[in-house]
Amino acid sequence: MNDVTVDLPPLLGAGDPPAVSVVNGGGAANALLLCDHASNAVPTCLNGLGLLARDLGRHIAWDIGAAEVTRHLAERLDAPAVLSGYSRLVIDCNRRPGHAASIAAESDGVAIPGNQGLTPAEAAHRSDACFWPYHRRIGAGIAGFALRGVKPAILSVHCFTPVLAGVRRPWQIGVLWDRDPRIAGPLLEALRRRGDLEVGDNRPYSGRARFGYSIEVHATETGLPNVLIEIREDMVADADGQRRVADLMADALAPVLDDPALYRSARY
Repeated sequence: MNDVTVDLPPLLGAGDPPAVSVVNGGGAANALLLCDHASNAVPTCLNGLGLLARDLGRHIAWDIGAAEVTRHLAERLDAPAVLSGYSRLVIDCNRRPGHAASIAAESDGVAIPGNQGLTPAEAAHRSDACFWPYHRRIGAGIAGFALRGVKPAILSVHCFTPVLAGVRRPWQIGVLWDRDPRIAGPLLEALRRRGDLEVGDNRPYSGRARFGYSIEVHATETGLPNVLIEIREDMVADADGQRRVADLMADALAPVLDDPALYRSARY
């Protein structure tokens, strides 16, 4: 625990969900799925961060549909998945602690009352409770692969809103990558070959911006094969859509993950 947080009461109470969950932990695939924004939960003691329930249901609080897609994809690929347990508004598990967007004071025009004027101790308290347990579990999963001599593929699942700041985003699925093309290249080809999807290559965000944390730290910096998948949230707004998108992603990913040459560290 960070020394500056020792005088603060526990952030997570007995009735709060865990900071991290694992799905299909015994999966046989040489891949690890991540879902950084799986939940819109807020610790009870933070009183909903002063937000209305409708705000916590919006994209500002979590990636709508991403958790269920990740769970279905873990089942289809027979891969373990690690999911965050708390809202990105409590602390963003895909931003380095201390980053300006780690604990947002405002998101998409909505002020977050519970994030105003946090002290360094309060920010570190959230990191200790919600951020580091998630990333330690990812690290433990990768270490488990290493014990078997495997360099796993890291697949991160996110969702994005169809309109942001008044700008429409036409892509239905985005494939984000930095310089490692091993998964992104064939995945883009497979998705575009379907002919029924608007697929973004580093859209609506670019993996080369390096503004995140999870893929960069756990995969890019260690040379593990990786990709970040962005799904427009209207594609996965209900259970049928979540399963349908997970199935099409599994169909596109399976041939890539079946190549034994994929599983090595490489720098690009």
